[in-house]
Amino acid sequence: MSALEVARSEPERVAQRSEHGAQRRTRLRTLGVVFVAYLAISIVMWWNVWSTHPTSTATCGCGDTSLFLWFLEWPAYALAHGHSLFYSTALFHPAGINLLANTSVLAIGVPLAPITWLFGPVATLNVASTLAPALSALAMCWLLLRWVRWMPAAFLGGLVFGFSPFAFENVAGSHLMLGFLALVPLIVACFDELLVRQRRRPAATGVALGLLVSLQFFVSTEVLVMVTVMGAAGVTLLIAYGAFGRRHEIADRASHALRGLGIAAAVATALLAYPVWFALRGPAHLSGLVWPTIEPGSGGISLGDLWDLHFMTSLANWMRATGGYQGPALPRPEFVGAGILLVLAVGGVIWRRDRRLWFFGALGVVAVILSLGLQSFWTPWRMLVHVPLLQNVIPGRFAAITTFCVAAMFGVVLDRVYSRAKSSAWRAAALPATLGVAALAVGSMATAIVGNVPLTTTAVTSPGWFTDVAPHLPPGQVVLVIPAPFTLDQSAEGWQAVDSMRFALVGGSGPGSVLERAGRERAGQQVISAASFSFDGPPMPTAANIRALRDALAGWGVTDVVIPDPAFVPRYERVTSPAAAVGLLTVAVGRRPQYTAGAWVWGHVRTLAPPRSISAAAFTGCTLPGLSARTSPLRVPDCVIAASRRSA
Repeated sequence: MSALEVARSEPERVAQRSEHGAQRRTRLRTLGVVFVAYLAISIVMWWNVWSTHPTSTATCGCGDTSLFLWFLEWPAYALAHGHSLFYSTALFHPAGINLLANTSVLAIGVPLAPITWLFGPVATLNVASTLAPALSALAMCWLLLRWVRWMPAAFLGGLVFGFSPFAFENVAGSHLMLGFLALVPLIVACFDELLVRQRRRPAATGVALGLLVSLQFFVSTEVLVMVTVMGAAGVTLLIAYGAFGRRHEIADRASHALRGLGIAAAVATALLAYPVWFALRGPAHLSGLVWPTIEPGSGGISLGDLWDLHFMTSLANWMRATGGYQGPALPRPEFVGAGILLVLAVGGVIWRRDRRLWFFGALGVVAVILSLGLQSFWTPWRMLVHVPLLQNVIPGRFAAITTFCVAAMFGVVLDRVYSRAKSSAWRAAALPATLGVAALAVGSMATAIVGNVPLTTTAVTSPGWFTDVAPHLPPGQVVLVIPAPFTLDQSAEGWQAVDSMRFALVGGSGPGSVLERAGRERAGQQVISAASFSFDGPPMPTAANIRALRDALAGWGVTDVVIPDPAFVPRYERVTSPAAAVGLLTVAVGRRPQYTAGAWVWGHVRTLAPPRSISAAAFTGCTLPGLSARTSPLRVPDCVIAASRRSA
């Protein structure tokens, strides 16, 4: 090229760069407006939080919400005090908890730590729960803009993904590991760039993919496993497609794709080698099945639930009984609606040569098949139930991938409908016609959700002892709270989190609470579980129960036992029989408790008094009438002490 040609081409390159810069700025402004719209929808969904007290209001201060309050508090506490982000003895003391083997969402808790420091974990949970669907929708919208030209098609596709029944049900239950799906579209975009578009350098895309995979590990390993499985299925589909007359395309693209995927694997391996080892072999790791009490492959969907609206009535009733979400019954998370399936089916027939539609249609079918789990008929899970890691995936959660495929196809079909209408004689009706198709598609999905908007919330409060006494405890205290968090009542985890981890807690919820993992304290944990919550009534103070209880208190290193007065806590945070629990602990510890700040408290438990023995009849006589602070809070302990004697 001559110097004159170079001089002439330089202004053209400058103009092109300027034009590309202007397009990029326009795209960013548009995405900014889209995010504001998604965020506004999410705020409406959480209006009962943001219109009241976001630092002390959530769907519930119990159940899994309490666990996630703990998971969001720990990173802030660990960073401020120089502790490990991956392991803590503040829960399940003294063995501790391996956060990487649990749904600890460190990729959310760490960046939001400043909010936790300033306003507490309840505010952090509300920020995360509000941002999760908005960011997931934004990521999907951005991905769709790679494939569609009409912005509203991308916007509505993002809306379907970020605010689907799957996402809605999970954010309502504080399951951030499943409600935050923003990384999935970004990972798919990297695969699209490496395998299909190939417009960017494979090294840069590979590094981005490796970083996103590593980040997803710290949000949800279960979602990462599902994305990996579906990624393998997607690559297989592309290879199969290329094998029919397009083998040259596979050969041409293979080198670029393999370089990028190799770099992604190297980046992810470098970043995740230690965390993966820590999760599988580190302190307090979980061996074998994460939930040994649940059959691998169970938890699959019913195929009809994809288009036939069913509400989680049994779950709603159970959550009302035990303190979960208190609003109307939630739609089943796999529901997408007959309308959108009809639109996608018709669109797939009309534009059957659109590779995007057949690809995501086929991938969606694979996801549906995997989401069935074990059925009376043969399903792939009969081969997967013995595969490590995969056996711990709940099959029904593949509905997240199904929803992603539905949203991708929906965006493409809407874009096609609008383009076809714009180029026809009915051009003036293009917009209302396309919006009519969109309404037909998402109407049933919106109807399923609208009954719970805004989400029902309640004040997150702690019993008086945790607000007035616990903040002044000396360092190194280990507290056993009854109801214990390894039962259905998990509120103590939230009380500990709101109290900024000023004490260690015996037990916890999640897979570490399974009785088979209790070790030498198993018998004592079983007694305490029954004293906290039991359909069969509270345990009696037999010699075996008292011995198991005392051994557990010693093994756990308990310093204080606390039973909050039922008069001052919500129904779902109460022990099944407070009088029996107080009486049982009085016999086991060998002395009366103190009634302090609305709770029965046994302090200095490491120096136990000799145990006491009492007949079943006398114990029933002391505890059957119940107790309350409004009558005589020490009536039961006094009665038990008077009716019992010191054991030899």
